[in-house]
Amino acid sequence: MSKNIVGIAIPAPDARSVVNAVVEAESVGVSAVWLTSGGEAGDALTALAVAVAQTERIKVGTSIMQTWSRHPVTAARQAQAIDAIAPDRLRLGVGPGHLQAMQETFGAGFNAPLSHLTEYVRVLKGLLGEGNIDLKGDHIIANASLPAPTGVSVLASALRPRSFEMCGAEGIGAISWVCPHNYVRDTALPAMNAGAASAGHDTAPLVVHAAVCVTEDVDAAKQGVKDQLGYFPHIPFYARMFAAAGFSNSEQSGWTDEMLDSLLLSGDESTVAARIRAIFDWGADEVLASVITIGNAEESRLRTLRLLAEVDK
Repeated sequence: MSKNIVGIAIPAPDARSVVNAVVEAESVGVSAVWLTSGGEAGDALTALAVAVAQTERIKVGTSIMQTWSRHPVTAARQAQAIDAIAPDRLRLGVGPGHLQAMQETFGAGFNAPLSHLTEYVRVLKGLLGEGNIDLKGDHIIANASLPAPTGVSVLASALRPRSFEMCGAEGIGAISWVCPHNYVRDTALPAMNAGAASAGHDTAPLVVHAAVCVTEDVDAAKQGVKDQLGYFPHIPFYARMFAAAGFSNSEQSGWTDEMLDSLLLSGDESTVAARIRAIFDWGADEVLASVITIGNAEESRLRTLRLLAEVDK
């Protein structure tokens, strides 16, 4: 994965909107888009398969595809199909999702989620990177092959140090989500580097999530984060991450100004561009932007998209 990419998260109400958003992002000049799994937009890989057929160069990715929703061999074969349509454009980000949702939706036991995720990415790496896998793990059994390796990159969601360390050790990219940037820089990245060093290879790419809003009204941008990403501080395992980053009691407080300052990149074009470049300077390979809209949502979104495309050049 190339250095210094700026991608955007696509929140879309349905699959057609996903496709339209990917087409628009490419037309504006954005380099990459990321799509979550589930919700009203349906299956992310299906929507992205349609999107790549209607675009030419933009990279697409899942952030994340839930591991409990399908066997990794099935996921690899879906990724193989997309790679055949759009070679080297798909990044397959996977993660365990949320305990309650996975249990209620799939009846998943959610036992040892990090160990399960580790085996899952080993299957994906074997099939997508080498063309074959024969694994009999504690959680997953997989014996399969593809006609040839693919150009699909494998990444995983990461929240606490052990998950970043796993990504480093397994040689896969890590994707943060609503993590304060000082926490990613000072805790997550060192853990990832340590995992890579223990395995004797270079650190794989780090994708750093940020809320981004190009505006002179920073207070409105902060309110936009509360409106659009408001529930994360109240989720117990996110609350534990925030506590480790120095923000205790987020389950009760929700977003505070200090927490927002740690995640939100806001201001005029030059200010936001400088803050994005600062993230690259301390070690990120990609910024994954949640575009926060204020006021006239369409004008606000396009202003931010144009700046993100410009920074990426």
